[in-house]
Amino acid sequence: MPHASTISIEDVFQEHRRFLWSLCYRMTGSAADADDVVQDTFVRAMERPPRRVDTPLRPWLVKVAMNLARDLLRRRRRREYVGPWLPSPIPTGPEDERAGLDEIEPPAHEPPEAEGRYDLLESVSFAFLVALETLTPTQRAVLLLRDVFDYSVKETADALDLSQPNVKTTHHRARKVMAAYDRERQPSTPARARATGTALHQFLSALQRHDVPAIETLLAQDVRTTTDGGGEFRAALRPILGREKVTRFYLAISAHAAGAKTRMPALNGVASAIVDLPSPPKGVASRFTITAQLNADGKIAHLYVVSATRKLTAIR
Repeated sequence: MPHASTISIEDVFQEHRRFLWSLCYRMTGSAADADDVVQDTFVRAMERPPRRVDTPLRPWLVKVAMNLARDLLRRRRRREYVGPWLPSPIPTGPEDERAGLDEIEPPAHEPPEAEGRYDLLESVSFAFLVALETLTPTQRAVLLLRDVFDYSVKETADALDLSQPNVKTTHHRARKVMAAYDRERQPSTPARARATGTALHQFLSALQRHDVPAIETLLAQDVRTTTDGGGEFRAALRPILGREKVTRFYLAISAHAAGAKTRMPALNGVASAIVDLPSPPKGVASRFTITAQLNADGKIAHLYVVSATRKLTAIR
């Protein structure tokens, strides 16, 4: 039997890096934290490799990564965060591989047991990642492994060092917490993504013209906006609710947007805006992203704005 020291860590990294990153991003909602967890996982593999190397290495790497990710989430919850917390925006266009949207290998050798599975595109959406924040770290891990990555009960138990009955109970509780999200979720389809991008482009164009009637036509009556400046930049400390207030908020922002350069790549599954300001006023971020979410009627129901520097590490 070959000794673990003969394993090429570089080869292991290349083989499993993408899968682990896609899992850790969904676990943490943060590109920077996913980078850190994956790096720490491979440091662990180099320093304390598994005893046996004649069995697949991925289950062991997943176990290490999930333990590290849960520890990170527990530490994060103990820290005070200024204003609302939002996920990191990540590119999800055809040329972007980090989220693993087109190739995730299900680990199970038996038929998947998950019901009502969330697909890979939905599981990187802002709405889904924000909903995951209401779960405990272990509930989040179980839900992702069972309902996104199609792990069996046994494989989930092995990955998280839980008993199989505990996995079933935790999974049930996690789904109960996600019930509010499930009631309002919209299908993640190419048509839906195109409609979201079109609505956001029309909103930004109307905002540039200061065309209030056009803005209000695009927004749902109960629209909300959530902004995450991480305490680093000016941002609303609470979600802003209602069409009139949201309109006023963005008209005020547009007053600082002279000379802004805007592009609209796919972020987290939908066309989103990356806005760069050449000379922002003090306290205003020089770069931020805007991501929209539509309701069942095709109106903009939620606008997410992220400007915290650490949240934008995945944006080129």
